[in-house]
This record gives sequence, structure tokens and C-alpha cells, in this order.
Amino acid sequence: MNKLKMMSADLTAHNIDKIAELFPMCVTEVKDAEGNITRAIDFDLLKQELSASLVEGPVERYQLDWPGKRESLLAANAPIAKTLRPAPKESVDFEATENLFIEGDNLEALKLLQESYLGKFKLIYADPPYNTGNDILYKNNFHETAKEHYLSTGQIDAEGNRYVTNYSSNGLFHSNWLNMIYPRLRLTRNLLQEDGFLCLAIDHNELANFISIIDEIYGEQNRVGIISVVHKPEGRNQAKFFGPSNEFMLVYAKNIEQAKLRKVVLDAELAKEYQFSDEKGLYKRKNFIRLSDGKYSLRENKPSFFYPIYVNRTNLVISMGDGEGFEPIYPITQSGQERTWKTTPETFWQRYEQNDIEAVIEDGKIIIYEKLREDQVIKTHWIDKKYHGYHYGTKLLDQLLGAKTFDFPKSLYLIKDILKLMTDTNDFILDFFAGSSTTAHAVMQLNAEDGGNRKFIMVQLPEATDEKSEAYKAGYQTIAEISKERIRRAGKQILESENIHEDWNRDIGFRVFKVDSSNMKEVYYHPAELSQADLLEQVDNVKADRTPEDLLFQVMLDWGLELSLPIATEEIEGKKVFFVAGDALIACFDAGITESLVQTLAAKEPLRLLFRDNHYLDNDTKINAEQLVKQIAPNTELKSI
Repeated sequence: MNKLKMMSADLTAHNIDKIAELFPMCVTEVKDAEGNITRAIDFDLLKQELSASLVEGPVERYQLDWPGKRESLLAANAPIAKTLRPAPKESVDFEATENLFIEGDNLEALKLLQESYLGKFKLIYADPPYNTGNDILYKNNFHETAKEHYLSTGQIDAEGNRYVTNYSSNGLFHSNWLNMIYPRLRLTRNLLQEDGFLCLAIDHNELANFISIIDEIYGEQNRVGIISVVHKPEGRNQAKFFGPSNEFMLVYAKNIEQAKLRKVVLDAELAKEYQFSDEKGLYKRKNFIRLSDGKYSLRENKPSFFYPIYVNRTNLVISMGDGEGFEPIYPITQSGQERTWKTTPETFWQRYEQNDIEAVIEDGKIIIYEKLREDQVIKTHWIDKKYHGYHYGTKLLDQLLGAKTFDFPKSLYLIKDILKLMTDTNDFILDFFAGSSTTAHAVMQLNAEDGGNRKFIMVQLPEATDEKSEAYKAGYQTIAEISKERIRRAGKQILESENIHEDWNRDIGFRVFKVDSSNMKEVYYHPAELSQADLLEQVDNVKADRTPEDLLFQVMLDWGLELSLPIATEEIEGKKVFFVAGDALIACFDAGITESLVQTLAAKEPLRLLFRDNHYLDNDTKINAEQLVKQIAPNTELKSI
């Protein structure tokens, strides 16, 4: 019986799959370190296939390089034996919510999400450490020491003697930050929809490097824009030269040919002009009669633009031909002057089919209007006061939590406007440097306003708060605790507000998960190391402190199921049985599995069925289970752990 691997995705294996699609002749088989046959790439053959376009050896090329980059790439691709353990007591509405909060290292979290959320996110946002010199960086296991850096860059010899007068400590400073951010950014690309966006906040310290590595990962051609956000208009007074008053948002598309920003108006004053809305967004009306003073606005000078548009007065449907209930409308002003329409009949009809033309009755008269949306091109310099970090970030959060708990949170309205621009009402949003969870707050707020069902996944390291800080004194021992409490309070506050859209499902909950070691013992991954005594004792391959719920969610991750799917339990033949999204997965982790139970569950014809490998009643039952499932539910995938 096939077993689940119970590890995160092996991205190197996925890359081999991609190469195999293009160059199947370059995939071969070799023995790994343990003597097992495994797939590999014949690099000599691959080089022959690409011989005209190879860059090798000392040939100069355009790229950003730094100490640790190769190890950083390996770190991104390597699978890990980790899991996400549910924490229902820290969650809100665990059973029904579609939102997630993941507590742990975001590199590990991103790896664990690779299969369940492959190509699922419309927007991935992050506000990573800015590398100002005071940041606590997420440390990968290949973190380079200062001595290693100085040795590798030739600044000291093996005895520590300096070769140069001044240390270039800035090199290590930047390298460590790049080694932290690079593997995480690589993992984001797999998670985006083809029309999805990556939006990253940064200041001037790492702007140049940040652009270079995102260009490398996403492709320079997919860079949508670099937005300057004025978040501190008074500037930083302690600056020696210029007082920085802005930060940057780097926006990339996974595929710029498919990505589209939504038609929205972000400027409050401009928005007042756009009083109408449809499924394409806000618009304003303008009479379709050409009313300018030019000679071509008159019928005699442009007769082909003088034609009837037929409108049904009852339902305001427009036609280009006469028919029962339709009356002709000509471009004639109230004074009786014969003018022209703004386009030919063909272009008019195209615009009508694109929902950019409408008929309206005013004072008993039918008026033809065009819907103007083109004034809404979003500029790259955002200066609205609603983006100011102190008033709409720090102060807003302090008031919500009743204490100063977090330094420099983003403006709630900044994130909300990003969501308006880059997401539709049912999209998934990921923030893998959640901080105080401004993104989760903004998602709930926007859903409440427009009736959307956007789902968020927040990821935050349980970084300890300073014992002298107000946050610690207020009871928040980690930033993750601040983040979760903000979501709880923000959700409650939004529910109590008056302006709630009638279509909103009122989901203010979130399932909490914590990155942890695998639920499986080491013997699960290396069964060949079992001794004869272990076999005789029927060694349990699950850790003693793990629950059936822990196992269920690791199984869901392995099988690529979303962690927000609804879960039900039933007692069948004395066993606890889990049903995930109805028939998407049926799992039972209890001991003593009988043929009768296998038959009962197989009869439900689930897509996936799972039992523990050593929890069948006996070996014959285990052998017969496969045959039973094949006979009763041939389309069901049966596996074990």
C-alpha cells in the first residue's frame, strides 16, 4: 500500500518534472547515496540542447551575486520533515472560518504550503525587515559568520590578519539580509495565480538589491511598477542630509500578460466624481453627443457620425436596429441642433457590448451616456494622508489594543487600497511577514464594505517582545500574540460597525497553526534502519504527543488540500472518522481497522481514503483493504501513514 511522504514538496523534483516536459531525453536514472534508484538530469545532454545559448566559466554576465547565494537556493528547494499543528484554542471560529494564521518561521511555512496552495494566491504581500542595522533577521542554517565572510572576501588571512585598511562590514550586512529574503521570495512564485501580484514594501536601504533579486526570480519583464508612498510627510529629523518621508512598494506580476489591476479610484477627491458603479468598477457619465465647438461636432461636416441608436424605453436596452418597443435616438441637442455621436456605429456597438455605454431617462427624455473610466490610471506617487503611518498605522493599532504594542505598522488604508487594486472579491491573500496583521485587518474591513469573501493567510514568527516594552507589560510575550489579538479585536470591531454589506459572510475568524516537527518518528522516513526487535514490537511511527487532528492536517498538506476546508467527524463502528470537505478525504487513525469499516467507508466513494499502516486488525485485513477499495470505489485513492 502506498504511503504518504509526510514531508514538504521537493522542489528540485518539481524542477526535474519541468525539464522532463521540454527535454525528456535529458532525464536519466542514477543511484542515490543510499543505493536507491532516483531520477536525475544528464547535464551534459542538457548543455548540448542549449549549446548556442550557454554562459559558462569566467564569461562575464549580468547578475547579482553574494556570499551564500548558492546555499540560499538549495535552502529554498530542499524538502523538510515539518508540519503545521492546529491550535483551536487560540483560533476564532475554527470550524467555519476560511482564514489562517501560521505561527513559525516563514521559510518553513512557505515550503509547507507549496502543494496545498500551489497557484492559489491572487496577492502575496510582505513587509520584510528593512535591514536598517537593528533588525532581527530570520536566520537560515547557512548563516555566514563574520570571520567566514572576511576570509571568503580576502579581507583577512587564516590567522585573522587584515589585508585592507578598513573592514567592508557592509558586505556581510547585505549578504545576510539577501540570504534571508532570497529563498523566501523564490517560494512565493509557485504560490501565485498566473494573473497574481507580488507586492513588497521596502525602504532605501535594500531597494537596489531587492529590485535585482525580484527581477531575477520573477523576470524584469513582469515588473509592474515601483510605487513611492509618502508615509511620514515631516521626514526623519535625525537624517544627516535628506529626511526620508517615503517608502517603496515593488509590484510584480507572475505573468504580466495575464495580470490586470482592477478599475478603482483611490483618490478621495477624484472618487467624488465617480458616482456610479457596475461589475467593472466605478465610473462617471458623459453625454455621448459630441458637444465640443469643433466643426466635426456638426452633422453637415461628419454625416456618417449622425445615425439612430434604438432604445427600449421600458428596460433601456440598446439596439442598432429598429424593433417593437424601440425608439430612435439621434445626436440632437435640446436647442434642436443636429450634432454627431462620438464614434462610428461599429465602434459604438463594441463599446456597448463592453458595458461602457448606457441609456438613462432624465426628465422623460432618453440620454445616451458613455461610462468614463480612463481617468483612473493609478500614479506611482501615493501622497494621500490616509497612507500616513503614524495616524492610520501606529495610532490606530494603539487604540485598538489599548497599548503601544508594535513599531511602525503600515497604514490600514494603504493595505486596503492595495487589496482594492489587485484582488477580486473571492481571492486568497498571503502575507508572510505578517507583523501586527494589518493585512488581515484590511481584508476583513474590505470584505465588510464590498461584500467580498477574500481569504487571508498570515505567517508570523513568534519573535519575543522586549521585557521592558509596553507590549510585554500588556501581556504580549511575542509579536505573534500581538498579531492574533489584533485580528480578534479588529473582527469584533468591524462586526459592530454600521456599514456592513448585506452580502458579506461575516467571516472574522482564523484557524491558528504552528510550524512544528513532523508528527512522524524518524523511523517513518528511514524504515530500513529498523532493527529486528523493533519489527517484533510493532514500533509506532507516530510521536506520542501528537493527536489525530495533528495527523489529519499533515495528511491534508501532503495530499495538497487547503487547510481551511470544512471538517466533520462521525463515529462509525466505534471508530472516529474524519470527513474533509465531504468526500475530498476520509481518514481514520484509530487502531483495529476491520474489513467491515473499510467497506463502509469505501462505499461512500471518497476521492481519498487513509488509514494508519499498522492499525489494521491484522495483516490479512491490510492486504484485503486494497482489493476491497478497488472493487467498491475504483476511483478512490487509498494510502496509509
